[in-house]
Amino acid sequence: MPTYIFISGKNWALSLAELTTYFQARNTQFSIEYFSTEFFTLTFETQLNPQIIDDLGGTIKIAHVKITLPSKTLKEAFLEKNKPAQRQTVQIITTSNALEGMTKAPNKLLFGISIYTSDNAIKPMGGRIQRFIGSAIKDQLVAQGKKSSFMGTGPDRSEAQLSHVEVLKKKLVENQAEVLLCIGKTQTWIANTVAVHNPFEFQKRDVYKPNQRAIFGMPPRLARMMVNLSACTEEKTLLDAFCGVGTILQEALLEHAAVVGMDVNSWCIKASEENLEWLIDDYDISGADFRVLLGDVERLAEKVGIESVDCVVSEPDLGPAIRETPTGAYAQRIIEKLEPLFLGFIEEAYRVLRSGGRLVLVTPYIRTRSREAVTMSIDEKLKEVGFKRIYVFTDELFSSDAPEHGRLMGMASLVEMDERHKVGREIHIIQK
Repeated sequence: MPTYIFISGKNWALSLAELTTYFQARNTQFSIEYFSTEFFTLTFETQLNPQIIDDLGGTIKIAHVKITLPSKTLKEAFLEKNKPAQRQTVQIITTSNALEGMTKAPNKLLFGISIYTSDNAIKPMGGRIQRFIGSAIKDQLVAQGKKSSFMGTGPDRSEAQLSHVEVLKKKLVENQAEVLLCIGKTQTWIANTVAVHNPFEFQKRDVYKPNQRAIFGMPPRLARMMVNLSACTEEKTLLDAFCGVGTILQEALLEHAAVVGMDVNSWCIKASEENLEWLIDDYDISGADFRVLLGDVERLAEKVGIESVDCVVSEPDLGPAIRETPTGAYAQRIIEKLEPLFLGFIEEAYRVLRSGGRLVLVTPYIRTRSREAVTMSIDEKLKEVGFKRIYVFTDELFSSDAPEHGRLMGMASLVEMDERHKVGREIHIIQK
């Protein structure tokens, strides 16, 4: 059974949640063998199409596992400087088919090594491991008559990892010329990168669309993750009831879903329509189905139709821009002022969703001076209208050998927040 490594973005829990929902929505059989803050290892029944990375917002690289070795051997080789263990590590890597694509590449080859681990004991050794393995691979390629250059990382890097931009620009994917060493607690996976995230596409959809809304805007990367968390696929209809300039709608259209947007601001309606038309033209989306409506969320069901959509993905008003870290009392006042809007929206979302449909809802997550977060409690309202929470991490997703996955089971929501921000996003996944 083919095994793949997924290198996550900065929010590993959100990235893993997106992956599991994406594959479940497409009836793709998989098992999570290992997860950490750095990478995930998933086993599938069939080979993956690497192009799925274009559908994901939270995955930086996808790599095909070629061989494994015990992490104990790697630690003996580099932490204890054990010569036999070093030779064994080199032999396992250089005689595996991890070099197969490189040997077939025309002309002189450029290759790279990236080290991923959450083990703080071995992480400082990443640069040394990278150079040692890189030198051994280069020697092996020479022995096979192949000229090559090794691309590593300098001493200014805290991690011995090539960025996805470097891999993209140096075209390392085409020759399977980036080797990943993903070091887990008991096992290390050796893999070739088969796909990398293209940040330029997300950037294009963010800054080159006709209309932006910088202060209140959602990054396309996060919008795509939320669309995937809603289990949206091409045969479904997705609604954003606070569509703004249409960022969430754009990402759903790229999944070839039908989309419906609504906003109380007439400028947003015009801006959304222009942005969607631009997207359809730029990405040559045939048969695109969208409509954008002017209206207040209190009349959502009246405007959109009862049980007319499969997915609702929305970020309502998260409150005022906050320059200074607020007190707990001030944060609570913000939440109380916003509650009627959110609770009313939950009622309307239930009415417009078809049975089994999902609501992915963002509520405010306010960091206070006491370092505690003030959040909005919506569980009572969810229960009242008939919604149930979706816990994306369940036992059956993990192999019996996956370590410590029990700590993920009770995760009722996912938080997205940069360190510099005072207000973050708490993302809830809810089902009718």
